[in-house]
Amino acid sequence: MLRRFALAGLSLATAAACLAAAPASARSGPAVPRTATASVPAPAPARTAAAPDIDVTKVQAHLTELNAIAGRNGGTRRSTGQGYRDSVAYVKGKLQAAGYTVTEQPCTSGCTSGAGPNLIAEWPRGDASKVYMFGSHLDSVSAGPGINDNGSGSATLLEVALRLAAADPSMAARVRFGWWTDEEQGLNGSDFYVRSLTSAQRSAIKAYYNFDMVASPNGGYFINHINSAAAVPMKAYWDSLGLQPEENTEGAGRSDDYSFESYGIPTSGYAMGASARKTSAQAAKWGGTANAAYDGCYHSSCDTTANINATGLNRSADGVAYTLWRQAVSDGAPADDFSLSASPTTGRAAPGASLTTTVSTATTSGSAQTVNLSASGAPSGVTVSFSPASVTSGASSTATITVGASAPPGAYTLTITGTGSTTHTAPYTLTVEGAGGCTATQVISNGGFESGTSPWTGDTGAIGSFSGQAAHSGTRYAWLAGYGYAATDTLAQTVTVPSGCTKATLRYWLHVDTAESGSTAYDTFQVKVDGTVKQTYSNVHAGAGYTERTLDLSQYLGRQITLSFTATEDSSLQTGFVVDDATLTTG
Repeated sequence: MLRRFALAGLSLATAAACLAAAPASARSGPAVPRTATASVPAPAPARTAAAPDIDVTKVQAHLTELNAIAGRNGGTRRSTGQGYRDSVAYVKGKLQAAGYTVTEQPCTSGCTSGAGPNLIAEWPRGDASKVYMFGSHLDSVSAGPGINDNGSGSATLLEVALRLAAADPSMAARVRFGWWTDEEQGLNGSDFYVRSLTSAQRSAIKAYYNFDMVASPNGGYFINHINSAAAVPMKAYWDSLGLQPEENTEGAGRSDDYSFESYGIPTSGYAMGASARKTSAQAAKWGGTANAAYDGCYHSSCDTTANINATGLNRSADGVAYTLWRQAVSDGAPADDFSLSASPTTGRAAPGASLTTTVSTATTSGSAQTVNLSASGAPSGVTVSFSPASVTSGASSTATITVGASAPPGAYTLTITGTGSTTHTAPYTLTVEGAGGCTATQVISNGGFESGTSPWTGDTGAIGSFSGQAAHSGTRYAWLAGYGYAATDTLAQTVTVPSGCTKATLRYWLHVDTAESGSTAYDTFQVKVDGTVKQTYSNVHAGAGYTERTLDLSQYLGRQITLSFTATEDSSLQTGFVVDDATLTTG
């Protein structure tokens, strides 16, 4: 939660109490025994189709990983550091494996220089004109690992998202999740996200639910805008446990829901309190210690996995799942369906050569099914084979495109078709080069970084326009490393180097900026092909402005390769490696 005091909606007495409540420097004991309840719970409300009971031990496992990430990165997951980027990578990997459409959104304006990206994940089911969004900030303050603030909200949403994917219910509406950058510096990541939406996209969001500190050890049970229509399912679930939740006055205007409120989007959410102090009446109702902070480790180094109220975390996670199912899940059984994609989607070959692409399938609703694969659109002399020729949705196949000696030169769109209970297609663009000829080609996409981050993978938050560096051309570039502590940044892109030519050359512009001195290479920048180091520069190569660097990649003609830029820093004194205008040309 952002440390600022927004007094809108607070009485003068409540505001004064919040202003007087200084954060405690030592962790207070748990407010409620981990297995106890504050009162005898009423029966939980009836859930809509298959709403799950979230396993709190799985949420805690995510928190353990976030705590370990902070431990490997100086004890923090601040938005500008490697700890935050590693947190994004952890959450992103889980979501992608579960079948989500996942996007890293660089914050190109309004965020702290060097802040990592927002992470947006959408479950690709349901009515896209009706979106329910669930969000939490993923960054911590510099002083600590931020496991309650706000690993608790982030891990809760991750596990709810994974359970949604595992259940795969029929959806009445679209569900979107957001993990925000740079909240602790001013709600900057969520503000950028909402500003970047069109008015139509904002109108499609029917409610935004925010979760910031949902496991405070001396916590209470607070709901944002508790009497609003958006809050109805959230309040219904906690009411069913006899918790008697209250309005979240301490958090008003202090977390990412405020970014959505500012654009008229209905909001609600759970919170369990930060540095404000529990009243005697609240202690009588919920247990815990009166006149002590809800979280004695708020914004401190002791905000670790030891600072988590598992009972409150469990109640919050189950309430999030209940709300999601109430708002977005349909009572109907899902029809069997699947998705189909090819990667890569383009390739070039001379007659006599062959290419491969991976055809991936996923079960998007209902049960898995057999998908038969075929291809059409190939010119004379070109054949496409699949290994295997049929898969169970969720599995993949390798398509081999063989270009015969008689294949005519030109560009062709091949259509890969998957046939099951329904039919889906994926395009593949094949360029057949003239026999024995060479067509000069540039194969790196978005090498100037001007068009977002795609198709670059890895630490894509390094791509953007930041204070302290300048582009070689245009306005954007990739700034790798430059933190001043032990960290590694990598950007990668998979390309196909055409055959038929005699030379392939990588060219890029590199600026090295360092606080190191002397002739020892403390911090390094490496160019790798398929993981093998081909070129290395270091802090020793620092200088004003950019220098063009070249690398002969002729040995890879006719092959698909993964090209990567990796910067590695030691434990002190920054070296930044700034890359721009990368090309890989044949001729």
